[in-house]
Amino acid sequence: MHQKLLFDTNTDIILENERVLLRPLMQEDAVYLSAYVKEEPSLWKYALTPITTEQEFEQYIRTAVEARQLKSAYPFIVFDKLQNKYVGSTRFYDIQLDNYTTQFGYTWYSEKTWGTGLNEHCKFLLLSHAFETIGFERVEFRADNRNKRSIAAMQKIGCTVEGILRNHLPTSDGTRRDSIVLSMLKNEWPTIKAGFLARIKMLDQNK
Repeated sequence: MHQKLLFDTNTDIILENERVLLRPLMQEDAVYLSAYVKEEPSLWKYALTPITTEQEFEQYIRTAVEARQLKSAYPFIVFDKLQNKYVGSTRFYDIQLDNYTTQFGYTWYSEKTWGTGLNEHCKFLLLSHAFETIGFERVEFRADNRNKRSIAAMQKIGCTVEGILRNHLPTSDGTRRDSIVLSMLKNEWPTIKAGFLARIKMLDQNK
């Protein structure tokens, strides 16, 4: 019989290594991140709700913070130690403690971090915490099936493609998207972790 998972969303979680720091996202963090709305509009191409103004972005953060209060999500802000600045956000969501499952998503990083290993460092910290500290049995990832960059990044870290949810969700441009579903399991993590560490080491040497 499984032990009950210990995951209190009211507790502040800090995940950190030599490259990145993740801490709980707060409403006040809009001041660090809102510039990306105008400076890097391509980040929001696959957003489910429009994010074209600072007001829309502030609502985006407000929704994330409220989801934490409702215990259905846990959003993080991402600090890149290489650039010495906040560069994005990610979160646990659809947290189902009774089923030992969660989803990772709502992830975005400044384009300046792409290809630098930041995503790998973030995912390593999050997956280690999910499987080793909290004890989730399954972590699920979803994305717009047109978002090939995001899908490739998830496959690169060891996720398995499970299928496509057709005509799944409305998008910010008024169309509906197909959602690809990927996952990683706790019993797969030890093997994936070893490869993960090797990849991070290689990326750090090449940066």
